[in-house]
Amino acid sequence: MKTAAPRRLPAYGCLALSMALVGSYVALSKPLVAAFPVFLLAWLRFGIAAAAMPHWLRRPPDEPAMTGRTHALVFLESFLGNFLFSICMMFGVSLTSAVSAGVIMASIPAVVALASWLFLRERITLRIGVAIGCAAAGIGLLALAPAPTAAATTGLPAALPWLGNLLVFCAVLCEAAYAVIGKSLTGRLGPKRISSLINLWGLVLSTPPGLWFALSFDFAGVGGATWLLLVFYALAASIWTVWLWMTGLKRVPAAQAGVFTVMLPVSAALVGVLALGETLSVPQALAFGAAVSGVVLATLPARRRKSRRPRLKNNVAP
Repeated sequence: MKTAAPRRLPAYGCLALSMALVGSYVALSKPLVAAFPVFLLAWLRFGIAAAAMPHWLRRPPDEPAMTGRTHALVFLESFLGNFLFSICMMFGVSLTSAVSAGVIMASIPAVVALASWLFLRERITLRIGVAIGCAAAGIGLLALAPAPTAAATTGLPAALPWLGNLLVFCAVLCEAAYAVIGKSLTGRLGPKRISSLINLWGLVLSTPPGLWFALSFDFAGVGGATWLLLVFYALAASIWTVWLWMTGLKRVPAAQAGVFTVMLPVSAALVGVLALGETLSVPQALAFGAAVSGVVLATLPARRRKSRRPRLKNNVAP
């Protein structure tokens, strides 16, 4: 069984890169929310991605026809993990800092553990319980941090970092549902088909409010650099991250894949500090450390105890 790990190295790389990209576009969505209304931004994201992968919608010859249950799972995967996640994340990031969002996103593995206990009746070990406590402590410490907001550029209320943090945590719940449902879908559909189908549902869901805001929006006032950032955001959020995550999930158990979500808060915080000019306050640094400690505790594989009982040779009588 020693060869199993090397065979999974490409899958591990896909999972890590997927979460790193999610963290980067979570942070980079701050300037996009400053330029576009949230629902218009979501509609443009899904539309750009849909134009980039129409060929992924075709069913491969070796793939079985979708059942009613599969259709329902695809819709839920898109509504919770794609559409609702994007709306909560973009509104949340506009009201809080990218660093704070990264700390809250570090609670994903603990939330997945809770969801598995509630819906799959899996037992929560002492270590997982401590991990959940670390994640909760990290989020609680954010109340002590003077989280900056983007109110000056977005026109949103300035004194609502708590609301931004709450919305980001709602996005965490959506991401946990995305991880659980996604594992079920990988046994039925290929990664490319999943990516295209859930993006198409996202486009359908965001079209009514997106069109409403588009009718009164001044597209000529958006600069070229913002459009380039929007294209990157659309491709990363709807195509690259989904395809990478689903590809990795095909070869890695969902519980083990959870370890790679540590790349999400790390990359979000790094982008916030390095690209957006944010700073790490002491409470935020403590919160970040507590949250990442929870990630490590929740996802480290348990050690297997070796049996020390002596083997009886076949030619030895009892």
